[in-house]
Amino acid sequence: MGFIAQHTATAGNGVAAAGQLASHRQAIPIYLAALVMDWALFYYCWAAVHHYGGSLWTLSGGRWNSWKDVLVDLGIMAPFLIVWEGTAYGVSRLIAGSVGPGSAKTVDSLLPQSLIEILIWIATSITAGICEEMVFRGFLQRQLHALSGNIAVAVLGQGLVFGLFHSYQGWRNVVVISVLGILYGALAVWRRNLRINIVAHAFTDVWEGWLKFIVWHIA
Repeated sequence: MGFIAQHTATAGNGVAAAGQLASHRQAIPIYLAALVMDWALFYYCWAAVHHYGGSLWTLSGGRWNSWKDVLVDLGIMAPFLIVWEGTAYGVSRLIAGSVGPGSAKTVDSLLPQSLIEILIWIATSITAGICEEMVFRGFLQRQLHALSGNIAVAVLGQGLVFGLFHSYQGWRNVVVISVLGILYGALAVWRRNLRINIVAHAFTDVWEGWLKFIVWHIA
């Protein structure tokens, strides 16, 4: 639906120009819709696991048991974020000009500006970190592994679906996000839990949508 909206024909009144999903005044409703959709997907996956005797920790792979666990995960997350940023930049440059526009206009037009928008954006980012990691790496990746018997197929498959889940951002971003989804999937396989995934995913969403602009402005 997001991809179709990105390619809506120009309406002539500036409300639904081609390649633009919405004007900035629709930012908050779209943030809230994203919140509801992510939690709905999360509930679906949790209900499925719960039906067969699983729990929240079945999806997440477990919680922190000590401060040592927290510090170890934060220590791993730091270099992971560097790899994440380098991968996003490298893939984007690699496919520049060959897979459609670099960034859908919607992405820029819907970034937060006011205080209330920033707060809701942060809440949306935290929601994405929790729900999307549980859905794609906690549920879908394990389902694909069970079906295929091959962890590489599972990681690649969930990464592709994760990228298509973001089709509203334009095809180049779908490619970039698919690769990042594979990176998240590999991290989940290595760590056997989603703790770093959740924190890193939430942070990168906050960073890309708001925080980096603050840092650049101060610098």
